[in-house]
Amino acid sequence: MSDSDTAVVETAAAEPLITQDNQFVTFSVSGEMFAVPMGPVQEIIRVPEVARLPLAPPSLAGLANLRGRVLPIVNLREIFNSDARENDDATRALVIDIGQPLGFVVDRVSSVISVEPGEMEPAAAVQSVASADYLTGVIRRQQADGSTQLLLALDFQHLVDQTFNQMRSRSSGGSGSGSGASLSDQSAANSADAVVSDELRLVSFTVSEQEYAIDIADVQEIVQVPERITGLPNTPHHCLGVISLRQRLLPLVSLRALFQLPMHELDEHHRIVVVSLPGRGQVGLVTDSVKEVLSVPRSQSDSMPGILSRGQDMQEFSSICRLEGGKRLVSIIDSEKLLGMSAMQDVMQAAGTPGAPTDASGAPMSSNSSAAVVTDDDAQVVIFRLGAEEFGVPIMSVQEIVRVPESLTRVPKTPTFVEGVINLRGTVLPVIDQRVRLGMPPIERNDRQRIMVYTLGNGMRTGFIVDSVAEVLRIPRGNIERAPELSDEQARLISQVAKLDKDKRLVMLIDPSQLLGGREMGAMQSMMDSDKNHSTSEQRLAA
Repeated sequence: MSDSDTAVVETAAAEPLITQDNQFVTFSVSGEMFAVPMGPVQEIIRVPEVARLPLAPPSLAGLANLRGRVLPIVNLREIFNSDARENDDATRALVIDIGQPLGFVVDRVSSVISVEPGEMEPAAAVQSVASADYLTGVIRRQQADGSTQLLLALDFQHLVDQTFNQMRSRSSGGSGSGSGASLSDQSAANSADAVVSDELRLVSFTVSEQEYAIDIADVQEIVQVPERITGLPNTPHHCLGVISLRQRLLPLVSLRALFQLPMHELDEHHRIVVVSLPGRGQVGLVTDSVKEVLSVPRSQSDSMPGILSRGQDMQEFSSICRLEGGKRLVSIIDSEKLLGMSAMQDVMQAAGTPGAPTDASGAPMSSNSSAAVVTDDDAQVVIFRLGAEEFGVPIMSVQEIVRVPESLTRVPKTPTFVEGVINLRGTVLPVIDQRVRLGMPPIERNDRQRIMVYTLGNGMRTGFIVDSVAEVLRIPRGNIERAPELSDEQARLISQVAKLDKDKRLVMLIDPSQLLGGREMGAMQSMMDSDKNHSTSEQRLAA
């Protein structure tokens, strides 16, 4: 098919194709010619970039974003067990509606033909790269030179039913039968649990090699410093300017300048911690680096010494945490006092944010831009990376984020999926490689990796190693939709997908409670019980 023919097919496919009972789209895969009725073919597109979905069948190339719609992309060569082939200028994806739209990668689209009833024959006797079960018949067409062309009519519905037997139809327009709670529901439940917890949940960061922390409930987002910051005239020296963050202006304050410390040029390591309180507005605190998410027993937190708390220069600090046996001190910032300081009010006044009505999260509400409003339905998510893919979990489900130690202690007779254990403030923490859990190849340990700690269904804290932690974001509910259900395990673990950056970025949202199955949880519990019994026996012998 010529380039002009391709253009005609793809232009026609930009709108739903006209249904003609006798019309077929023809295409080739692995050197054989196939045909599919035109009716269910919605579009013919170039193969888009995809995000790989873990725990899905190998024939799923990944998820693509097609004009704001999450589209699974299926590789027909993989289904037919044919040799792999790099996509080229002729490769196309047929977008076919089989209850939900799917994109099927083919080597080349040939043409649209009309088929007469007498040209269709049974497919049982045909030898093909595709199983005869996947065919509805064979189209025999006489060519102008007298030869006969064979076209295999492919039954995409049966093909999908056999390959992705866990897929649920979306034809009813319902929300699906996923078992996981929505991300906002999980966040709300975890927030309720956090209220009665005897632990402080903190985001820690560094400023001039000193460590500080803020209550995680007051942290709206953690984002990178953008290349451009718009300066404001006649502002205090600690005000760096404003940036546009999700269609609202965010004033930036340098904590180095606010604490009267030497200034450094901003680079890729600096992070903005967005702090917000109802009625206080919203401000971005520019830090040298964000270090960890911490869960600290309140017993390890002491009030700021009286002689310091009485001074104006220390009024924004509420307490000090003693970690690692007192060798590591973290100063906890009181968000209410910080945003109430005259120095902060001056910045927000200069940026035009004070006095504006705020919602429950403290974000300024706009009368002419609904997109600027942060609602209770927004999901607050920690974004992490595994390879080239991005994943997210509700921030309140993350107990801690810590560095991977130089070595993990391997325990004999532990489940194969356990990488080892570490001592986290006197508690033995089992650690699992998230890559291994999701069926991805392992990588060498490096400085960017982190351990994300969750409390799983049986109350056991467990760490999962990820390649890196990228940021903390608030995602509007309108940007989150159901993930395609391509295997039972994947549907439980990854039931939602978030579309970010004007639909150019896909983030797969994980339900942490589904990271380990029942059998794996039982094996983990047995391992921990055995370790406790061993420790108790040693203590008795020592006595």
